[in-house]
Amino acid sequence: MSTRRRGGVTALEEPRREQLLNAADRVVRRDGPGASMNAIAAEAGITKPILYRHFGDRSGLFQALTDRHTSGLLTAVRAALAEPLERRERVEHVLDTYLAGIESRPQIYRLLTHPESGDPNGVGAALAPALRQIAEEITRAVTAQVDLGPDAPLLSEAWGRAITGMVLAAGDWWLESKPCPRAKMVQALADLLWGRLAAADPLPTPRPAGGAAAEAARTEPGRPEKPE
Repeated sequence: MSTRRRGGVTALEEPRREQLLNAADRVVRRDGPGASMNAIAAEAGITKPILYRHFGDRSGLFQALTDRHTSGLLTAVRAALAEPLERRERVEHVLDTYLAGIESRPQIYRLLTHPESGDPNGVGAALAPALRQIAEEITRAVTAQVDLGPDAPLLSEAWGRAITGMVLAAGDWWLESKPCPRAKMVQALADLLWGRLAAADPLPTPRPAGGAAAEAARTEPGRPEKPE
C-alpha cells in the first residue's frame, strides 16, 4: 500500500486525520471557537499527543478545520453563481447560499471570523482568503454576464468586492441578532443590489461554433430560407 505524501500527509494518515477533524468539528459546533484540545481528544477517543502528532499544535488543527470549511463555502458559492437562473433569481440564490452556510454552522463561522481574545497565533479571521476568492468569482460573473459599458473592468471589480463586503457585514449582524428569517434577509440584500444591476443589459450569449456561418448561409441573398 502506498504511503506517498500529499501536502505532508501520507495516504495512510489521511483517513485518520479526517476522523480527527470530524471530531474537532463536532466539538467546535458544541463548545464554540474556544474548544479545548482536551475536549477534542476526548471526542475522538484518543490522547492529546496523537492530536499534536497529526496537526503540530492547536493552531495547526484549527487551521486544517478552517481550510475545510472555507473550501466548502467557496465551492457552494461558485456553484450558485453558475446556476442557469434569471439575474434576480441568481442574486437571491447566491445570497441564500452564503447565509445558509453560516446559519447551519454558526460556531464554525465564529471560528472563521472572530479571533479569540489574546490568541497569539491569530486563530480566527480565516475566512479572509475565501472572501477574496468569492469576490473574484462575483467579479468574473458580472464581467461575463452584464453589459456595463466602457467602465466594465472597474465596475465589475468594484462591485465584486463591495458585494462580498456588504454580505459579510450584513450576514455577521444577522447571524448574531437574528432580526428576521433568512428568506427576508435575502430579499433585503437583493433589493439593495437591485439598482443599476437590474437596469444593465445582459451581454449576448456566445453562439456555438459554426452558428454564425450557418445563419449567414441560411439567409444568403437569392437563396430561399428553409421553412421553420
